[in-house]
Amino acid sequence: MRHLHRDLERLKRRILSMGSLVEAAIDTALTALVERRPGLAEEVITGDDRIDDREVEIEDECLKMLALHQPVARDLRFIVTTLKVNNDLERMGDLARNVAERAAFLSSRPSLDSPPLLTEIAERVRRMIREALDALVGQDTALARGVIRSDDEVDRMHRRMYAVVEDWVRAEPDRIERALHILSASRHLERMADLATNIAEDVVFLVEGVVIRHGRDRAPQPPAPPPPA
Repeated sequence: MRHLHRDLERLKRRILSMGSLVEAAIDTALTALVERRPGLAEEVITGDDRIDDREVEIEDECLKMLALHQPVARDLRFIVTTLKVNNDLERMGDLARNVAERAAFLSSRPSLDSPPLLTEIAERVRRMIREALDALVGQDTALARGVIRSDDEVDRMHRRMYAVVEDWVRAEPDRIERALHILSASRHLERMADLATNIAEDVVFLVEGVVIRHGRDRAPQPPAPPPPA
């Protein structure tokens, strides 16, 4: 049991380190986009391999713990949650790379100022990611549920971006390619918000043993008893 708790603590530190790595990639990608800095964009693109490697390492560690310790109850839920959060963080890293690729393209073309709405979306998504990870650290379901509620607002803001881009293109049709890259960046941010929501839902499962994905809010049911002989 002592070895299990030691390994759980190490796993917790590693998933938090992974979260910090992904947060840094997202921040750098957004700075590259807003400030038109292709060097920063390239840092994110080339650094994605590091996030991928970290994801594989954490997954391997989780699988070894399941095989060696055969954990139950909350310890089992923590390892399962870590596996899922690990995957969501890796996908966020991919999306940060996608934003960086949009930033690199836009920095090579005539300036097209990012709309204030995109900055607002970026700040909201940053906060959701930070709060989702804080909820994981503190196992805070109230904070996690707040993240989940924020997702609807990000969805609405992203839908408004379509109107912004449409106005741009109508005013100056030659901006269509650049405008579509801005819209693509908004879409990647909206997907990051979805993944932050996934993490928040996993925190609720970890702490309460309740499944709230897909609009459900119920505790997992015990297995059915075996049929009579």
